[in-house]
Amino acid sequence: MHVKAKQMAFGGLILAVTVVCMALGSVIETNTLFLLAAAAFFVGIVIREFGLRTGAAFYLAAILLGFLVTPNKFYVITFAAMGFYILGIEAVWMFLMKRPQMGHRMGIYWLVKYVIFNLVYLPCLFGFRSMLFQKAVSDQLLLAAVMVGQIAILVYDKAYQYVQGTLWEKWRKRIL
Repeated sequence: MHVKAKQMAFGGLILAVTVVCMALGSVIETNTLFLLAAAAFFVGIVIREFGLRTGAAFYLAAILLGFLVTPNKFYVITFAAMGFYILGIEAVWMFLMKRPQMGHRMGIYWLVKYVIFNLVYLPCLFGFRSMLFQKAVSDQLLLAAVMVGQIAILVYDKAYQYVQGTLWEKWRKRIL
């Protein structure tokens, strides 16, 4: 596999910014989710610029480096979940764009988005109940957490679309 020098340099810089965002999430507690989401958005930038394979390698490198550098490992796991969502939706998008004859592509795309999110979110919510909540929680509160997650993914997805479509398009002309 031959990698261009510019691609390697850009990937290294973005990887450094990603890990800094993860580490800052541990330091600046009030902006943790914002910084982890920003770090995960870089996975999508690398995928769109260099392809799915390079993006997957970048994602794995960010997780490994995050475990080595970041003081709070729980934030790296959160980044991994957010990045996995982006990796998954970008892969599905690329798959669907190669098949223009397929009907209801946007409906399929949104359905798969929710499936990928829930494959990550629900096992974490139910499996790590004691880590997420200080006391034992009722089933109603757990159901509320599931519903809040379904709404939060809409906000996260809209923010990702804005970053990719607006912010990155402006900055990529200056950077690349």
